[in-house]
Amino acid sequence: MSKRGYHHGNLRQALIEAALQLIEAKGPTGFTLSEAAKTAGVTPAAVYRHFAGREDLIAEAARQGYEIFGDVMQYAYDKGQPSALASFEACGRAYLAFARKYPGHYISMFESGISVNHSPELAQASARARGVFEKAATLLSQHIPADKRPPAAMFSAHIWAMSHGVVELFARNSPGTQSPFPPEDLLETGIGIYLRGLGLLPADH
Repeated sequence: MSKRGYHHGNLRQALIEAALQLIEAKGPTGFTLSEAAKTAGVTPAAVYRHFAGREDLIAEAARQGYEIFGDVMQYAYDKGQPSALASFEACGRAYLAFARKYPGHYISMFESGISVNHSPELAQASARARGVFEKAATLLSQHIPADKRPPAAMFSAHIWAMSHGVVELFARNSPGTQSPFPPEDLLETGIGIYLRGLGLLPADH
């Protein structure tokens, strides 16, 4: 079987865990399948029994990441209920929390160049996670007059982009981009300005 006597499912997951470590340390293109096998303690040939190549391995890491991300977002959404505003803000904060806690998954999902359409399973997991954010945006946008209301998909995309930007620039120690403010404060104030502009929060006096 292998040097560690892995069962079929265990070996596959061990390779994914190894890839996540390497992705976090070296980036999605900074390691080989042989390195993933070595980190998992198996022969390189064992990798090909489960994955056609490095892209498939990273795509599976991304799929698992989206599953976790979807759960995190759903938990945040539920925690904010019954307030549409609290649910929406909680989803934004959950994005930051996920990126911090699961960096290997985050990189696989958003920085590897792997399309979410790489497989039906990956597309489904991605759509589920995005759907939670859009559901939160839809509920909150009901409080905006219809003639001023952006589509929920646009609304959620704006906050997603803001969350992603804060993560990329200030939450993951990008070179030369040390922020004078905590990332959580940057995101919260940015969302606040956006929501005030839509009339969803009272103006500051």
